[in-house]
Amino acid sequence: STMATRKEQPMALPLTTTRQRSSLQKYKFLRRLVHFRQMDFEVALSQMFYLCVSPQKVYQLFKYHKVTKNQYARDDPAFLVLLSFFLCLSSVGCALVFGLSFSSFIRFLLWVIFVDCIGTGIVIATLLWFVANRFLRQHVSHTVEQHVEWGYAFDVHCNAFFPLLMILHVLQLFLIKVIAQNWFISVVVADTLWLVAVGDYIYITFLGYRSLPFLRRTELFLTPFLGVIIVYSLAIFFQWNFSLTVFHYYGLKSLS
Repeated sequence: STMATRKEQPMALPLTTTRQRSSLQKYKFLRRLVHFRQMDFEVALSQMFYLCVSPQKVYQLFKYHKVTKNQYARDDPAFLVLLSFFLCLSSVGCALVFGLSFSSFIRFLLWVIFVDCIGTGIVIATLLWFVANRFLRQHVSHTVEQHVEWGYAFDVHCNAFFPLLMILHVLQLFLIKVIAQNWFISVVVADTLWLVAVGDYIYITFLGYRSLPFLRRTELFLTPFLGVIIVYSLAIFFQWNFSLTVFHYYGLKSLS
């Protein structure tokens, strides 16, 4: 009976094996960063498109990736390279619209890439990775114990960040003549853009963790949206143009 019980228990991968596999995955990812011909930019571009129109389809591809590559995290840096490219492109647009000098543009670009995107992404990904593994994992009998990969958590951030980038760094520039005024409609337009962008970020993040079959209560990732709604309502009531505050924070001159 003791042997039968042992056979029924799922076998967990040794810690050293898991770490070795994680190190190998990181090595392959970094190696492909310097080999552009090995990157699949077509797939990365299609994922960016679907993140804006139907993000559920992107996470279906992540499930397929788990079956074929035995990992949820991307092993192709093409998405990250394209995200950096669009960050640079949108930053050039901001520099032209706000008339930044070359040195101011470089400072702005470095801040956007290494603080807004990567730095913030590392913090958020690490926090959600810890919460998911510590509190939301459920054990499925007769299966190998699974954990959320940190690389996947960072991928989820990058997925959620792209639509936010398109809204706040691209769409907002086309509406800048309205947003940068001291009108009530300017407050509504600007704050609504932030509501949609941040709400989209929260929703795509939620989809990323919900797609993992070994996690439960993933609807908790939607709870920040309540706070976003409250802040949005107060901002409209007190006529606080959040975009103008952000422009001031970055040292961008108002166009009003």
